[in-house]
Amino acid sequence: MAFDKYKVFPGKALKFIADGFTAYPLAKYFWDQHHNDPNHTFEVTPVIGLSNDDEVSEKYRPFKQKIERLNRTYKATYRVTNGYGTGDGAISSLVLWVAYYNFLRPHEIHRWRRPLNLVPEFEKAQLMPDKWVTLIHLGQQQILKLQEEQSVS
Repeated sequence: MAFDKYKVFPGKALKFIADGFTAYPLAKYFWDQHHNDPNHTFEVTPVIGLSNDDEVSEKYRPFKQKIERLNRTYKATYRVTNGYGTGDGAISSLVLWVAYYNFLRPHEIHRWRRPLNLVPEFEKAQLMPDKWVTLIHLGQQQILKLQEEQSVS
């Protein structure tokens, strides 16, 4: 299903870094059985365990850790909401989390003094609720702009 999103297959072979879950090699097996094309394949590289006990784990652990962190964050928000109900609800939740992470919360790379990315419109907003209101306002402006462009064309 992930590959169906591409109009053109991205490269000759993709590399997936994964944990030891058995579904990933099975997905590759399924793909290979139904898409007999050596120019459109992927490789699964499992990173097992919590420590770098082998060369593969040492090389690819940072990639696995990023995905695991995203999964933990996603699961934590899922539990609080008692599920999303729809795919759109899940997407909206993820988009809001990314907005918070990148544009609203102080980030460790800046010693917790400012967000990862600065947005000039947020400079007047001192409190987090004010920042969210500003973000919603910016989003509404963008939606109106897109609707206007669609009605013109």
